[in-house]
Amino acid sequence: MRDFGKSDDPRVQAQLDRLAALSLPQGRLGLETIRALMERLGNPHRSLPPVFHVAGTNGKGSTCAFLRAMLEAQGYRVHVTTSPHLVRYNERIRVAGELISDAMLAEVLAEVLDAGEDLGPSFFEVTIAAAFLAFSRTPADACVVEVGMGGRFDATNVLEPEALAACGIAALGLDHERFLLAPEEGVPTEPMARIAFEKAGIAKMGVPLVTLWYEDYIHESVAAQAERAGALLRDEGRHWHYDIGVGDRVGLTIDGKAMLLPPPGLAGDHQYANCALAAAMIRYQDRVAVSLDALKQGARSARWPARMQRLSPGPLTGAREVWLDGGHNPQAGAMLGEHFAGQRLHLVIGMIEGKDPASLIGPLGHELASITAVPVPGHDWHPASAFGPSARAAPDVPSALAMIPKDGLPILIAGSLYLAGEVLRLNDELPD
Repeated sequence: MRDFGKSDDPRVQAQLDRLAALSLPQGRLGLETIRALMERLGNPHRSLPPVFHVAGTNGKGSTCAFLRAMLEAQGYRVHVTTSPHLVRYNERIRVAGELISDAMLAEVLAEVLDAGEDLGPSFFEVTIAAAFLAFSRTPADACVVEVGMGGRFDATNVLEPEALAACGIAALGLDHERFLLAPEEGVPTEPMARIAFEKAGIAKMGVPLVTLWYEDYIHESVAAQAERAGALLRDEGRHWHYDIGVGDRVGLTIDGKAMLLPPPGLAGDHQYANCALAAAMIRYQDRVAVSLDALKQGARSARWPARMQRLSPGPLTGAREVWLDGGHNPQAGAMLGEHFAGQRLHLVIGMIEGKDPASLIGPLGHELASITAVPVPGHDWHPASAFGPSARAAPDVPSALAMIPKDGLPILIAGSLYLAGEVLRLNDELPD
């Protein structure tokens, strides 16, 4: 099932219904459709403030959150487009610091859908076109743009060098293999090298491409793409370095210059890498001036819902310690396993069919006091039996929480961003 979202505003819902009526392109790859759509709209992507463009398998959304927080700490107005949304479609488009209004959203979606009616654009192509159209009509100082899937053929890759301040690549792993590993001549055949090749497809002439550290064969794939594009590769381990310093601070060294940032505002040791990547992207570009004080403030203040988020006391959680994470692949499982290492906890899990239950159960297995499987609203999901013989089923998250003894152990709700959105709605913690 595709997730187009619902809206209480009938003007927005009318456009979301039009989105839902679009047919999904079968096996179509390329940027021809998004370029044609942009041309019909007056090429709004050429009228944006400096753009920070972020790809990756895991952590790209968190990196965008740090970028936004650091830029806003400098006093800048920042446009942001990320995906997916958790509760409301509006979350995908943040205009000059605020979620897009229903009135503007209805207007730009209608304009894009009308312009592209005969082009057969995808859901994501329409969304990105609508975001760039909204951005082009509202003054701001910078843009943060998250890649949807891959990079080379992602709709966001319609961006041209003149618009870009810096590109970044976060952690890499296997995901969306059906699309990103599709057979093609002239591309790497080793799976992780191919993933890196796709992500590094966002590299642009003369634009810094800032990356984390990767194994040599993966780095070589990224470096080849950067060289092909004429990008300025700045990779962790060669040009810059980060570590967890005294007092859990982020130790960052860029071209031999050291600085310290406070502990990241997002939970989990993996967020040190995302925080450092955001700071390095800002430091390696010259389009937008950002002070060290703003980097520090942004590191501390960044927020990103459903990524190792401790839920507030609310109608769903009560006063219990409940954590929420939308991760669903092996890299996310490894991060969760590291975060909760040595700590007993209860797991409430909902996972869409096609995702591997072992990706989360494996890393967390020794720490789990109980496993309760729940449906993922609106999607086909794995039954309790997929998570092992001790897993039990519950019809929904409130029922699952009621089944867990009040023994003082923390509870983790994980396995799907769609499930995470439902949890935030039930606990009255809507992203804003």
